[in-house]
Amino acid sequence: MVNPPLKNINNKEKEIIRVSISEGARLFGVNPQTIRRAIQAEEIIYIIVAGRYKINFESLVKWSQTKTTVKNKSDQKGIGQYVDKWKIKNKLYSPSAKAVKKKIENKKKESAE
Repeated sequence: MVNPPLKNINNKEKEIIRVSISEGARLFGVNPQTIRRAIQAEEIIYIIVAGRYKINFESLVKWSQTKTTVKNKSDQKGIGQYVDKWKIKNKLYSPSAKAVKKKIENKKKESAE
């Protein structure tokens, strides 16, 4: 499967992060065979480097969110179990809704010009 060129908001190419099958399995709390089945079904974007599969991390995350069982395993055994610990609970350090809205409006103005 060929990786399409990925662009971010400013039309600059994004850095592509790739992981191995075993790394992906550990990150999402699933068996490596589950990842291999997703590759075989062409549900995940990957390349082959020196005979090894390198999986596009963004496609792996999207795939994990579309599969209920994988999402549940990720939340229990994978990186999902740490999400609550990462949330900013102190309002002093959280961006205000007003600031976020203003930033979005500024980006829309810039892209319209």
